[in-house]
Amino acid sequence: MIQASNISLSYGTQVLFKDVNIKFTPGNCYGIIGANGAGKSTFLKILSGEIESDTGEVIITPGERMAVLRQDHFAFNKYRVLDTVIMGYQKLWDIMKERDEIYQKEDFSEEDGIRAAELETEFAELGGWEAEANAAVMLDGLGIPVTLHEKKMEEIEDNLKVRVLLAQALFGDPDILLLDEPTNHLDLESIHWLEDWLENFNNTVIVVSHDRHFLNTVCTHICDIDFSKIQLYVGNYDFWYMSSQLAQKQMKDEKKRREEKIAELKEFIQRFSSNVAKAKQATSRKKLIEKLTIDDIKPSSRRFPYVAFKPNREIGNICLQIKGISKTIDGERIIDNLSLEINPSDKVAFVGPNHYAKTVLFQILSGEMEPDSGSFNWGVTTSLSYFPKDNSKMLTDESMTEYLQKYSPEDDESFARSFLGRMLFSGDEALKSCSVLSGGERVRLILAKMMLEGANCMIFDEPTSHLDLESIQALNDGLINFKGMLMFNSHDHQFVSSLANRIIEFTPTGVIDRMMDFEDYISDEKIKAMREKAYNTTRGVVLL
Repeated sequence: MIQASNISLSYGTQVLFKDVNIKFTPGNCYGIIGANGAGKSTFLKILSGEIESDTGEVIITPGERMAVLRQDHFAFNKYRVLDTVIMGYQKLWDIMKERDEIYQKEDFSEEDGIRAAELETEFAELGGWEAEANAAVMLDGLGIPVTLHEKKMEEIEDNLKVRVLLAQALFGDPDILLLDEPTNHLDLESIHWLEDWLENFNNTVIVVSHDRHFLNTVCTHICDIDFSKIQLYVGNYDFWYMSSQLAQKQMKDEKKRREEKIAELKEFIQRFSSNVAKAKQATSRKKLIEKLTIDDIKPSSRRFPYVAFKPNREIGNICLQIKGISKTIDGERIIDNLSLEINPSDKVAFVGPNHYAKTVLFQILSGEMEPDSGSFNWGVTTSLSYFPKDNSKMLTDESMTEYLQKYSPEDDESFARSFLGRMLFSGDEALKSCSVLSGGERVRLILAKMMLEGANCMIFDEPTSHLDLESIQALNDGLINFKGMLMFNSHDHQFVSSLANRIIEFTPTGVIDRMMDFEDYISDEKIKAMREKAYNTTRGVVLL
């Protein structure tokens, strides 16, 4: 058990936490959520002891071991990959080192023999004989092939180092596990492995993540950082989101009687409880949700941007025809004789590890790049709006208001400022220069521009990369309701799963094109066999 007691922390005039009291118990997984800058990662650092709070204390049950996902990817460069994982269990690693040092002595004394016997006993009790085998299983599950296990950390790629450090945190079944963005740099198969591992983990997990599918799969509780407090909710992210939105709606509707509110909320809890019963953690989650009272569900102060794409006109029968497009860049064939027909109702997710091919195709279709050969034709009634992966070049030193007025149907500054307000740019923020915007602010401004364009065909190249959970949710909902053609690429599992009705994957041997949703695509055995053959491997490769 780990408990935060009366925790407060301020940086100057900014109060991150004030009198936070929360207890984390074994058998549960707690997802920490909050707006950007709310202090999610900082709170994990307080729990781990990396940062001291201004007031209060962190209490851990005596004898319990805590493991933390490290962020320093170069700290273990001189160690073997296998050893780096085992070092996650510091007590076992120290015994192994002392044991090896004794056996390497040339003048092995009787005292050394006694100490070696003691170490052998502890080594066996801590699972030392199985340590390398267990570490290898974890590395394999996280996509680190056996050929790399004996190499030094400095010899492997940085994105693989992240996975090794995740295996290090998981190793040895710690009593308390703190994970900050554990799904970063993981492929879909590795994320599924981690989800299964955490669902079978019986100790305490506290995790920060922007991956809604991951939070929904593993979390039994959500800890919402809001108003410098941390409010604990039973259930996963979707339950927190839907219940807080419902409570906010009820709060705004002053005419609704309390009895009606109670009935609606009870019906919601019962419906959600039934859905949870289908999950792997069915029994425990269902019991927890059934214990909820009406007062447990409170509105959140979190602000969600308004995202709604409304086409100015419908698409005709012909949307997009691509005939034999090829493109070579720096001597490398990126796209090879690609032919596709995109229908007016298609919402196409482009998946697979060849991210460059997706970006190049989107640049060609948007007119930013010419193909070497082949052609494409948009239907006469189509209008296109494009969100590029590198969107920094879209903006200049002008103010956000000036930028948005160029796309506004009304030549009125107040209209642009009002629209920016819906995208969470309030007051004088609307006069801020586009050149100083953060990644998330830049994306929200470009989304505002796309909404004003009223296009009936849209292309998005990794739009969720710089967004917080609230903005991702708002964009996701806006695109679900979009009545037009959509082509997109994203690393967000839930984003892809909730939107796509067609999946197109670039593989080394050609294109896989299926009219199906993402969940069916990743579970289809015939497609799995095709992918394994295409990538010439028995292990799946990254899909998103």
